[in-house]
Amino acid sequence: MQTASQPIPRLAPPGAGLPKPELLIAQIFFGLKRAVGNRDGFTAQFLRERGLIEQLILSVTPAARAQPILIARPRGLEDSSRNWSMVMTLDHLRIVHLEISRIISELSAGRTPAGRASTAAVKPQVQVADSVIADYEASCDALLTTVTAVPNLKTHTRFAHPWFGPLDAHGWYALAAGHLSIHRVQLERIIQGLATTAGIKTNL
Repeated sequence: MQTASQPIPRLAPPGAGLPKPELLIAQIFFGLKRAVGNRDGFTAQFLRERGLIEQLILSVTPAARAQPILIARPRGLEDSSRNWSMVMTLDHLRIVHLEISRIISELSAGRTPAGRASTAAVKPQVQVADSVIADYEASCDALLTTVTAVPNLKTHTRFAHPWFGPLDAHGWYALAAGHLSIHRVQLERIIQGLATTAGIKTNL
């Protein structure tokens, strides 16, 4: 948490990506995940991570959820994202879930989604209200509903991710599940920071 006497940390700009060795490893493991994974497995991971995140949200007060905390960067997280609050993290997840829902809907209809995927374009606002929790939950439901309506996620049409290249709907759903896992770790570290840096008690 920054105070008046603590300068805002200098971080890499949004969209700078991951260190090259980490990105290469991520591409290899994500390729394997797409090759051996399936819809049911991705859904199980998504629901598991969603449940864990719900517990994390409930473990702190609304005021604490709004405090940015500088954390050590988890694998898979851009440097620019490691000074967020809990509600900023949830707002980012909301944005990403809705965007992936849109992409999967378009791919399943045989259409190339408009625009271009960008990690810089899905960053949250700095000031986020606690009401974002309900919006985040709604975005989770929207993504699951979208996926349920698609008969075959292995679409011929693809849409490029800036780190992983062209992905079909199956690949984008695999990404959604793994993405939630990364930010669950981020939320855990934010809560640890609230306890150690800001002296805020949690219910964990």
